[in-house]
Amino acid sequence: MNQLTHCHIVVLISGSGSNLQALIDASISSNYKISAVISNNPDAYGLQRAERDGIPIQVINHRAFASREEFDLALKQAIDQIDPDLIVLAGFMRILGSDFVNHFAGKILNIHPSLLPKYPGINTHQRALEAGEKEHGASVHFVTEALDGGPVIAQEKVPVLQGDTADELAARVLEKEHIIYPKVVSWFASGRLHMQGQQAFLDQEPLPPTGVEVKHEPIAKHSDISLPDHL
Repeated sequence: MNQLTHCHIVVLISGSGSNLQALIDASISSNYKISAVISNNPDAYGLQRAERDGIPIQVINHRAFASREEFDLALKQAIDQIDPDLIVLAGFMRILGSDFVNHFAGKILNIHPSLLPKYPGINTHQRALEAGEKEHGASVHFVTEALDGGPVIAQEKVPVLQGDTADELAARVLEKEHIIYPKVVSWFASGRLHMQGQQAFLDQEPLPPTGVEVKHEPIAKHSDISLPDHL
């Protein structure tokens, strides 16, 4: 698939980088290349993951800036120098301002540990348990100015089991994140996925508000999605 590795991505992280590792592993046989990993946290373990694979890293410590706007500007300038096709947020624990988001509109993906639009923000697993949900999961979406409110592209679901703790539920959801995120990045890399206005499109079809359900087939196949009957 070397002829398809024209899509260069930058991954933004803040912590352990398990989703970054899933993206690195999938990139070996996929159609994108991770050109850089940037972290706002100099102690993020994900930086070591990137270095082990020879991926260039940068640290832009948000604590070194007087305001969110100054941090966003420094981050934007660093990414502009790399000039990637796509920015992938993988456990990046900073809220990006409107100037940053609009500058890269349609080129930023995020993964969120809930079935959006349910439970945007933090503590999603505990909130799902407290609400008595029977299903929980993860969503990949385009990033817009609305917190966790951009068009949803795809979701993976897990059952909520009797007696689940938030940590147990989080672990099952994270396994799904590692499956779904590389697939969605690959869709973008192959030109199948784009955002127009406030709508996500896959294979030129507008996606429903909760996106598509990802199946566990190889990344490059069109059979790896399940579209609603009306599409």
